[in-house]
Amino acid sequence: MIIIAFSNKTSKIIPNIVCRKYKHVAPIVPHNDKYIMYQFISPGKIKKIVLRLRDITVLHAYGWDFLYLENKSASYNFAVYHARTCVDFTKRIIGLKNIFIQTPWKLYKTLNSVNPRRCVCLSVMRRNKMQQNT
Repeated sequence: MIIIAFSNKTSKIIPNIVCRKYKHVAPIVPHNDKYIMYQFISPGKIKKIVLRLRDITVLHAYGWDFLYLENKSASYNFAVYHARTCVDFTKRIIGLKNIFIQTPWKLYKTLNSVNPRRCVCLSVMRRNKMQQNT
């Protein structure tokens, strides 16, 4: 399972000019009872941020949207230091090879059309957490 988080805010100049709705994207992976967000900062610089379920609900309150991708057989490649953008980084992690996807909005539309199960932040994650505890 992997969660793709989309934000409509960024500190970078180019996405603020070029991108429509979403300006940043970051993958989130569950790890034990926490979640790890891989934040693309610049080419070759990726920061891991440990989140709890409460932190993800706070992100949702600040305008982040989430897509829930369930692929149990995939082993995600987080050592993609040659990625140029946050979209390129996320595409490489989930194994999506489409050169026409260059913005977070296009990635969101593509993933949502392939997998229309949007992650409603609390319900899906709490259900998964409850299933793991039982």
